[in-house]
Amino acid sequence: MSDLTPVIDQSKPSIARVYDYLLGGKDNFAVDRAIGDHFKDNLPGSVAIATSNRQALIRAVRDLARDGVRQFIDLGSGLPTADNVHQVARRHAPDAKVVYIDNDPLVLAHGRALLATDTNTTVFQADLRDPRTIREHREVVEMIDFDQPVAVIFSAILHHLNDDEDPAAVVRYWSERLSAGSMVYISHFRSGENRETTVAEEKLQSTFGRGRWRTDKEIEALFGDLEILEPGITPCASWRPDLTAADETEPARALTIWEQLIVTGLARKV
Repeated sequence: MSDLTPVIDQSKPSIARVYDYLLGGKDNFAVDRAIGDHFKDNLPGSVAIATSNRQALIRAVRDLARDGVRQFIDLGSGLPTADNVHQVARRHAPDAKVVYIDNDPLVLAHGRALLATDTNTTVFQADLRDPRTIREHREVVEMIDFDQPVAVIFSAILHHLNDDEDPAAVVRYWSERLSAGSMVYISHFRSGENRETTVAEEKLQSTFGRGRWRTDKEIEALFGDLEILEPGITPCASWRPDLTAADETEPARALTIWEQLIVTGLARKV
């Protein structure tokens, strides 16, 4: 399929569109909303997985831009929403360049409409499992200078690769091609060895044939030899939180079981 002529199948649910629905977006179809409603109605509180993940990504991009990163590759970017990577980055670095990649044709269509006049941001359709094709894509070659620091983002996407698809090898491909000072951001479903993990994983596997909850040790291993920065592998809801003066004097809020089921980490190539 040419990325110039995206074909959108409204009869099958899409991971990106279900996620959009859970975040309150409108770029989804009835088949996607049916899956989303299953989580909303039958697994109360599970929407916190999507919302806390998104907020952690916003904080990570903010910190990366503040620390001098000016190039971002967002793999499995999902549908445009409020506070997209390029918008957050440019609050702190107006010259930031962003490449979005997703395999959903609706993401491509909406992304192109949003970015039609933006010369420092692009979007194209590709398969995460084929990193070489992405790396050699014309738009990546033209926009990203790999001799300078790059942030590669895997936000809530590697858990949609099953073990036999070797997500660690995907991360390793990118980390081996990054210059020193580059960053890799990963957020991932975290196994709680509880009923919530089991039923959520079963629903994703029965719907999409993918959706793998992993342990902290397995998630840490995805980073390979990269240096994981503080605070380590941490639930998204408590990763580098924006604290007010009042927050700092009050005991930390206990996370819900669902907030504990997605974690994130940021690592640097030394």
